[in-house]
Amino acid sequence: MPPPHRTWLACAAAAWLAAAATGQQRPKADVVSTPAIAAGLCVSNVFQSHMVLQRDRPIAVWGWAAPGEAVSAEFGGTTATTVAAADRSWRVTFAAQPANRTPQRLRVRGTTDELLLDDILIGDVWVLGGQSNMEFELEKVENGPLEIVSAHYPQIRVLTVPYGVGPEPQRSFARLHEWSDWFGRHFRKGDWDECTPQIASELSAIGFAFARRVHMASQVPIGIVDTSRGGTTVEAWTPLERLRKLDEPFLRTKLADWDRRAAEWDAAKDLAQRVAEHRTRVQKRLSAGEDVPAAEQRDPTDLRPGPLGDPNFPGHCHQGMLAPLAGLAVKGVLWHQGYNNAFDGMPGVRLYRAVLPELIRAWRAAFGDPELPFGILSLCTDGSPQTLDDYCEKMLDTGIYIREAHYQTFLALRQQGDQNVGYACTYDLRRSWYHPQVKLPAGERIARWAITTQYRLQPAPEWLPPQCLGMRAQDGALVLHFDTEIGDPVGGAIRGFAIAGDDRHFHPAEAVHLEVGKDERGRPRTDRKQLVLTSPMVRAPIHFRYGFGRNPLANLQALGNKDLPFPTQRSDDWALGEVPLGALDAAVDGRGALTREQTRRLQQALRQDDVRRRVEAARALLQAQGAGPGGNSDGKQ
Repeated sequence: MPPPHRTWLACAAAAWLAAAATGQQRPKADVVSTPAIAAGLCVSNVFQSHMVLQRDRPIAVWGWAAPGEAVSAEFGGTTATTVAAADRSWRVTFAAQPANRTPQRLRVRGTTDELLLDDILIGDVWVLGGQSNMEFELEKVENGPLEIVSAHYPQIRVLTVPYGVGPEPQRSFARLHEWSDWFGRHFRKGDWDECTPQIASELSAIGFAFARRVHMASQVPIGIVDTSRGGTTVEAWTPLERLRKLDEPFLRTKLADWDRRAAEWDAAKDLAQRVAEHRTRVQKRLSAGEDVPAAEQRDPTDLRPGPLGDPNFPGHCHQGMLAPLAGLAVKGVLWHQGYNNAFDGMPGVRLYRAVLPELIRAWRAAFGDPELPFGILSLCTDGSPQTLDDYCEKMLDTGIYIREAHYQTFLALRQQGDQNVGYACTYDLRRSWYHPQVKLPAGERIARWAITTQYRLQPAPEWLPPQCLGMRAQDGALVLHFDTEIGDPVGGAIRGFAIAGDDRHFHPAEAVHLEVGKDERGRPRTDRKQLVLTSPMVRAPIHFRYGFGRNPLANLQALGNKDLPFPTQRSDDWALGEVPLGALDAAVDGRGALTREQTRRLQQALRQDDVRRRVEAARALLQAQGAGPGGNSDGKQ
């Protein structure tokens, strides 16, 4: 028999569907079944029947009771006792336990009340963080229906955390049906569930693919806690006190602006203005002879929080959605975010590069593990595909630099000795929508990192992307050296590199393996760990870029059927407004935020580079066929 709250939510959902079928308006509000903190004896809503607790780590359980009330908890054959503090909070800790696929019961007793949580497994708990591409549900992705109908995984349990904001750290979250204006429907959030076809459709597609693969490989129970939220920035997920300590100019500017807006907010004035606007609208409808129901004539009475209610107020998503999980023992984190930070131009890129490492440290601190595994999925694609015809123009996109920041953050931490940071490219899982529906391969790609480094299973799947170890200029070319053999997996031309000289005019480069001699038949032998980059448009190249498109023309991978793309990167440190040289006035700070006019001028300059290259290519083709410029090979005009 299902728990009472499940029955109530099922009835509520049926009522909403019935209302929709009869044309009635469904409620556009969250419908709560269990409050964040209940009256009397209760546990945090992160602890429920059907959950997974982290193996091999001390198990903390917390909740609330009457001040001074004695509380005892039983789990795994042991009992822990405590007394509720003056603020009603209590907390107990059990010794670490190994993985256990057999359901167990957690019993909590107070003076008069008792709580029973059933069907609890011991395994590994992974937390999902980021924005909408991490949230993106299984039912919306390619092959999603196939995965949903196959989603019979009783040892995988999932929890999606409801939306919440700061400024104060939230101590728990409600169990509810949460209204989404974006989709015009309610989503069930806050409940731990066994992974079944009935549940799987609303799960994070990346989280589902990751959990399925890791569970199948490890054979231990897997818990997935999704705490992502669409449209959010990296600074929203980082504690405000940590942000204020960072010496990053644009971040300081943004924090000052948020502080000013919050200080200037007048909730009473806002309400008075809304009341006046509401009355004007109602009067217009009445004057037009419309029958306006009394409920729609009532003035608004709520005082809005203003900037402090914005999920992107720095630190607010951390306080509202991660804080309720703080103290929970978990196995690791997966992070997929960056789209909204791309709107701030190059200052936003530098902010991202400064904040992401601090976010990683903050999340590790929240879960009590300074070495907590943290896997980064790079920014996915958006927009029409880059081609050889518009290659330079498509390099003008801040999102490319955010994607580069993901890889550079991973690389820097790894070079500093962090062996628990992971990375997976996603740009090759391309679609033109900014929510590319190719999510299942992304989840499986980051699962390879987890299986290899955190589970150490054999045979270990390779996960590290190819790395460029060095570059040298040689005879009008750039020669790159890699740590593994690389190429196009289908044997075609290698695409994705661009090179530039001192003038900073990048052009697509021909990339071929370095010839290192001849074989016994006189055929060229090549070193597949080295690439030679050339372009007739760049006589003396000094820098390269790879994968520099929001939906890039790029196909370089590790050879050997490994499905490991070469990450977006560059050898230069030129900013968006500094390429090509001279496109903007010398007085313009090309490293700052660009105006619309400056962006237009850069786009025009890059477009001219594309046209010039195509003209030169056409001229070379005509000459190769024996025709002069503007004529045919037989001399006729």
